[in-house]
Amino acid sequence: MKTRLKILWLQGVTCNGNTHSFLNYPHLSYILETFEFLYHPILPATYTLEEITTCAYECDILIFEGGYDSRMMRINTSMETLVNHYGSHARYVIAAGSCASFGGMLKQSDPEHITGLGFDQKELKGPFAQNDKLINLSGCPIHPEWMGYTLRMIAEKKPISVDELHRPKELYAYLAHHGCTRNEYFEWKVDAEHFGTKEGCLFYHQGCRGPMTHASCNKILWNEVSSKTRVGSPCFGCTEPDFPRTDMFETKTNMSIPQDVPFGISKRSYLTMAGIAKSFHIPRLEQRLIDDNA
Repeated sequence: MKTRLKILWLQGVTCNGNTHSFLNYPHLSYILETFEFLYHPILPATYTLEEITTCAYECDILIFEGGYDSRMMRINTSMETLVNHYGSHARYVIAAGSCASFGGMLKQSDPEHITGLGFDQKELKGPFAQNDKLINLSGCPIHPEWMGYTLRMIAEKKPISVDELHRPKELYAYLAHHGCTRNEYFEWKVDAEHFGTKEGCLFYHQGCRGPMTHASCNKILWNEVSSKTRVGSPCFGCTEPDFPRTDMFETKTNMSIPQDVPFGISKRSYLTMAGIAKSFHIPRLEQRLIDDNA
């Protein structure tokens, strides 16, 4: 019988969002058949948390959810001791979610002590700073398909190429803007005035960060069905190191000019193209896609 790889899923300062998101993975049965969970806060596991805190075991993959605070205690063992023991023996360390990757939302509660496993926002910091075994799967919460992809790659012994922030390029080389059903509205500068509509771009008035956020949410759909922008809500840029920002439903501007422009484009070039596009009047893009009164 083939030996299953052993996963240990630890939680730091967390809201449990990544655990619950992962339970929506469509192929969870494959994960449970392929891997052995030494410990998981919800899924069936070999050991209890009390047994895990004895540091008497080893794992192949350490998955860490939540912000990292070395002082935090689990039973009678510090988080620093747990992470150092299991992380030193693991072949891979996966930071599940933006808090584990960069500090994220929960860093706001204690900025001095809470970081990610290898980064404090973009600054190298944490127990796995500059460690090649670290894989960051940022997101608030994590997309279940991204965790599934990463574990499948490990199970099939395939290399995982990562960017400078240790995120898999296959998942994070794209922008959330790619695949967005509103891209034609973005190109012709037709704005959405309200949330929840199918028409209009959410970038100019609603705070959408899709054009500057590395994520494949609009290429790998949530629950294989949808995404934030498809239901009329802006992207908050939750996969980026600077998440969360203030006033997330607003587009910050200077003299009516967006403070941030799409990734990789100079502000001068963007404003030139935007000015040209706004000079056109395209009635089709100003109409309802589905008009029940027509």
